[in-house]
Amino acid sequence: MRGKFITIEGTEGVGKTTNIQFIQDWLKAKNLAYLCTREPGGTPLAEQIRDLLLAPRDELVCDTAELLLMFAGRAQHLNQVIEPTLGEGAWVLCDRFTDATYAYQGAGRGMCADLISELELIVQGSLRPDLTLILDIPVEVGLKRASERSDPDRFEQEKTEFFELVRNGYLNIAKEDPERCVVIDASKSLESVQREISIALEAFWCPSEESG
Repeated sequence: MRGKFITIEGTEGVGKTTNIQFIQDWLKAKNLAYLCTREPGGTPLAEQIRDLLLAPRDELVCDTAELLLMFAGRAQHLNQVIEPTLGEGAWVLCDRFTDATYAYQGAGRGMCADLISELELIVQGSLRPDLTLILDIPVEVGLKRASERSDPDRFEQEKTEFFELVRNGYLNIAKEDPERCVVIDASKSLESVQREISIALEAFWCPSEESG
C-alpha cells in the first residue's frame, strides 16, 4: 500500500519546527513508518539549491529564476526521496511543498498561477499531498517570532506587505481545497495548536485505518 503524503505550510514564525516534531511523535505512536523532509531541500543537490535561494545577496534575484530554482529542487526531491518513500509504503512529512510556491512566488511575487500550475504538472504529474496543515498567524506576530530566533534569510528580509500577500495566498488555497487543507490557528497556545493538529490528524487517519 502506498504511503500518505502530509505537508506543513505557513509563513515565517508560525511554529512549523515545533509542530512537525509533534506530528512525528504522533506518527511514531501509530507505529507508522515515515520520513520527515523539507522544501526547498531534502537531497544534497536540493539543499544546495536551498542555500542559493535563501542566502541574502546584493544581486536582485529574478522572480522567474527563483521560481525555476524552486521547481528544480522539487524535481530532484521527488525523484530521489518523496516518490520512492511513498512507493515503499512509508508516509512522508514535508515542511512546505508546492502550496508554498503558490503562496510565495504566486501571491507574494505576483507570478502567474497558470505558469506555476504548468510547472507543477511537469514536475509532479498527478502527485499532490494527501493532507496539508496550514499554520496561520498574524504576519507581524510571526515576523517578531522569526526575528528572535536567527538572522533573517533572503525571504525574511521582505517587507510586511509581502508576507500579508503570502498569508492571504495560503488562506485562499485552503478555501479552494478544503478537503485537503486544514487551517490551524497558530496564534493560540502551543497546547491548543497541537490539540487542533491532533484532531486533524485523527480525522485523516481514521478513514485510512478503516480501509486498511
